[in-house]
Amino acid sequence: MDLGLKDRVYVITGASRGLGHAAARELVADGAKVVITGRDEDAVVRAAAELGPNAVGVPADNADPTTSDRVIALARERFGRFDGVLISVGGPPAGLLADNTDEQWRAAFDAVFLGAVRMARAAAASLDSGGVIGFVLSASVHEPIPGLTISNGLRPGLAGLAKSLSVELGPRGIRVVGLLPSRIDTDRVRELDALSGDVDEARRRHSEAIPLRRYGSPEEFGKAAAFLLSPAASYLTGLMLPVDGGALHGF
Repeated sequence: MDLGLKDRVYVITGASRGLGHAAARELVADGAKVVITGRDEDAVVRAAAELGPNAVGVPADNADPTTSDRVIALARERFGRFDGVLISVGGPPAGLLADNTDEQWRAAFDAVFLGAVRMARAAAASLDSGGVIGFVLSASVHEPIPGLTISNGLRPGLAGLAKSLSVELGPRGIRVVGLLPSRIDTDRVRELDALSGDVDEARRRHSEAIPLRRYGSPEEFGKAAAFLLSPAASYLTGLMLPVDGGALHGF
């Protein structure tokens, strides 16, 4: 199936590695062009070089109020158009309520929540009919994940924002979608597994709770993201797509 991605231009935040990079890789493979961001300049430049001439890497932090307008302007300047954004950020610190400080909550709110709001607002102001705003969220939108209290507090709010925006922007032909990854085999998930003290046992235990009995690959997540962002998904908006091997207990 042709996803209709050829020469479309997307901004992907937090894409120097992990889920954002996986999405960028699949978009480029299907003919799209991307502007990817990351906080580490060397890492984001390397990631863009790996993706080839249809990608440009920009050092940027979602918590910076100037980031959204700057990267959207760069997409238009470099590639001549702007068709959508996938808002992804690294996960906030792990911990229970008593473990996380006010400073950690504030930093996570600025990067994960307010940064996403700013990016979505800038994208909404710049997109035409057929544009799309995507959010990389978490399975915690539906089911809290033990030990990730900050994420459990922020991700459901962003899902509510996404649903609200889908109603607000739908009459303009702009779609809003979310992806809810669970145990995808990224550096972040491996770091979380390591907190248990026994990585192999943690992976075995989590895999047993997934109907497909394995972690997802970044490529599998990237393909789902590329489809949702593409014109092939033109009648899909306001939805949260679990990319979790069936781990979500609800419908």
